[in-house]
Amino acid sequence: MTALNIDWSQIDQVLLDMDGTVLDLSFDNHFWLELLPQRYAARHGLSLDESLARLVPEFRATQGTLNWYCLDYWSQFTGLDIIAMKTELRAGMRPLPGSHEFLEAVRDSGRPLWLVTNAHPGSWTVKLEETGIGRHFERVISSHDFGMPKEDARFWPALVDAHPFDPSRTLFADDSLPVLRAAKHYGIREVVAIRHPDSTQAPRVIDEFSAVDRLPDLLHPPLPKHPCIAAGR
Repeated sequence: MTALNIDWSQIDQVLLDMDGTVLDLSFDNHFWLELLPQRYAARHGLSLDESLARLVPEFRATQGTLNWYCLDYWSQFTGLDIIAMKTELRAGMRPLPGSHEFLEAVRDSGRPLWLVTNAHPGSWTVKLEETGIGRHFERVISSHDFGMPKEDARFWPALVDAHPFDPSRTLFADDSLPVLRAAKHYGIREVVAIRHPDSTQAPRVIDEFSAVDRLPDLLHPPLPKHPCIAAGR
């Protein structure tokens, strides 16, 4: 495991992923791996095994592309209203333990806090409303606005062009290793992997990046005020 040593005096801005970083990935894992195959089987008169035999190859083929995250794509592929299904099940959407504490600490420190997600607008809007995390973020940015996912190397320069910030003074946390690789390659100063994105599963072993189980682990020691805030400017 790579040692975690964040020098907050060098960090002006914080970018966070949503699912598996701020929110519990258990909702999405249950939705895509259990509920969707069941509903797809019922919709098309298939057994669960037949349903999985159709869905799993498409999951694999689209992973790492924007279609993997696109609810419109999956609605067309399955014949199901995916946005309506997510809205129906919204009570199962919840933050990971300590997420609100971390978000409040970042905002109190005076650092801009942006949500940068691959989630489709039909998903992130419901999740922010249901979980109450939206109030913490100055900006919510979806890769669907750019036509490419965060793991695409082109995403990061496009993000900076549209929403200027200094990558060399930015911290970004995500549970996806491909996304973290793209961010690191672009020049984000601190990329942090989340080891325990799904509360129903065991934490992962991550050697490639600095990693924490969950966001509150970044608050030990406590997050200092940004120098401009501390100086009263």
